[in-house]
Amino acid sequence: MSIMKPASVQEIKNKLKEIDKTELIEICQKLARFKKENKELLTYLLFEEDDLPNYIKTVNEEIDEGFLQVNTSNIYFAKKTIRKILRIANKHIRYTNSKTAEAEILLHYLTNLSGLKLAWQKSTALVNLYKTQLKKIDSAISTMHEDLQYDYRRELNRLTL
Repeated sequence: MSIMKPASVQEIKNKLKEIDKTELIEICQKLARFKKENKELLTYLLFEEDDLPNYIKTVNEEIDEGFLQVNTSNIYFAKKTIRKILRIANKHIRYTNSKTAEAEILLHYLTNLSGLKLAWQKSTALVNLYKTQLKKIDSAISTMHEDLQYDYRRELNRLTL
């Protein structure tokens, strides 16, 4: 039994160049039908890509809603919800492919996490998760223009453990 091996990104790119507009529309519609994440990415690319600040605001609101659902009486359940919120944040960051969006969304995420009425600092897993996100933010900030770096670094320093 042989498993179908997916084509490389370059092969797909070359094939897409050969396809006419109506066929391309059909392919996008099929993609949207197969997986929720494909549909979300297409929605971002078609409707929200042009307004990044508004998209970031929407993602941050989704993060806020997620943190309202955290079970602060049980660290095990809190950890699961906190990780789920981070997966959602990272998915949206991947869609934007923007270091500014990554920094803003992760700063918002950590602000919510640090303000949680939960002794998450006692959980090694959550402390490591927090530190990893700090490193990701620092990495994203270092690729930005110097004027932007100052503002984001101030925010990052406020959140550093």
